[in-house]
Amino acid sequence: MDVPGKSSGDKKRNLPIPIKVLSSQLREGKVRDGPNGKIECSLKRLGEGKTGPLEVSVVWMQGTVLEVKSDQNVTVLLLDETGTFIVNGVGNIPKGKPCLTPGKYVMVMGMLQSCAPEPVLRAVKMADLSGNSMHRDMWKFEVEDLQQTLG
Repeated sequence: MDVPGKSSGDKKRNLPIPIKVLSSQLREGKVRDGPNGKIECSLKRLGEGKTGPLEVSVVWMQGTVLEVKSDQNVTVLLLDETGTFIVNGVGNIPKGKPCLTPGKYVMVMGMLQSCAPEPVLRAVKMADLSGNSMHRDMWKFEVEDLQQTLG
């Protein structure tokens, strides 16, 4: 049934918002099955203030490329300041391949495939941030600030 004044194009899609996280938060989080069979991880927030857990299924992470495996999906091992994590499917995303050099500092947005023992993401977006050391220097503060800001 149509609502007067609303077109069918006004319907909001319920898309998950990528949440900035560190690999240690995923390893320590509690995993559960989310909607549509996708996993969600309940994380302890960084910082002081809001203490309620965050429920995440799509994350934004940053780290240094350690290793690249050029299999069908292209798998990358990354290191943030709290540990390593794996990103699958990099070869299938636009602009992903230029990021595939060990030593580059990159950002990746992806859907959680696993949280422990090693966090694993399916890449949605990847970008090279190596040109500005500020990205690396400020990352933990950005993660904490966002996590304290979210409701």
